[in-house]
Amino acid sequence: MGEQAQDVREQVRERYAAAAVRATTRAAASCCGGGCSTEPPDLTGGLYDEAERSSLPEDAVLASLGCGNPLAVAELREGETVLDLGSGGGIDVLLSAKRVGPAGKVYGLDMTEEMLALAQANAEKAGASNVDFLKGNIEAIPLPADRVDVIISNCVINLSVDKPAVFGEMFRVLKPGGRLGISDVVAEDHLTAANRAERGEYTACIAGALSFAEYREGLAEAGFTGIEITPTHQAAENMHSAIVRATKPRDAMERREMPLVRSSPEARCCG
Repeated sequence: MGEQAQDVREQVRERYAAAAVRATTRAAASCCGGGCSTEPPDLTGGLYDEAERSSLPEDAVLASLGCGNPLAVAELREGETVLDLGSGGGIDVLLSAKRVGPAGKVYGLDMTEEMLALAQANAEKAGASNVDFLKGNIEAIPLPADRVDVIISNCVINLSVDKPAVFGEMFRVLKPGGRLGISDVVAEDHLTAANRAERGEYTACIAGALSFAEYREGLAEAGFTGIEITPTHQAAENMHSAIVRATKPRDAMERREMPLVRSSPEARCCG
């Protein structure tokens, strides 16, 4: 990783750590730790209803830094295994845990010690026994291949300094037939990187956002199919909070092994 990319990642880590501290002192957070202005924009769009919020520890709600509600489209089922990328204070992990039930499992991945400590405390308050919080980066997910049924994420992928690595890792850890239900900030295709930077900083979930076309191309190159990107509300001028859906093909394992079969003597024989 280059020095500039490392600097960006450290800025993101510091902002998340500060947001965790604010949550524990009852100071409400906003997307990506509050942006850089004294009145940061609210990117959540009010997509968590009162019933969802009231069922969770207050600290989990205060530490919610997202731009939407990925659970609104993830269609979680009893017994499924879920991974939340950039799990923060644990709001989406805890809501997912309720939906998949005792037979299911939910992993929360975050790179920030302060957020992980807060999330673990929130899980204990909620009595959630089917969750596990992991420390790591979303560009190198600390789980084996073909482990999870569903990946959710709430306004985190735009913060990554290596998005192709994130897409590749999501594809790797999903089971064949697994799916994505992600909230993220996405730019209209005509905006250049400079245009996006003019609208907000990287740590405010704006400058690092991909365009609609870039998002689709990145997911497709990783191997995903059924890609849908649906804007929900405006995050900045010509930039939108959006729901991203995609699927890992059920024959992904066979596709990955096909080149090896073709190169074998048995495969070459008789065409």
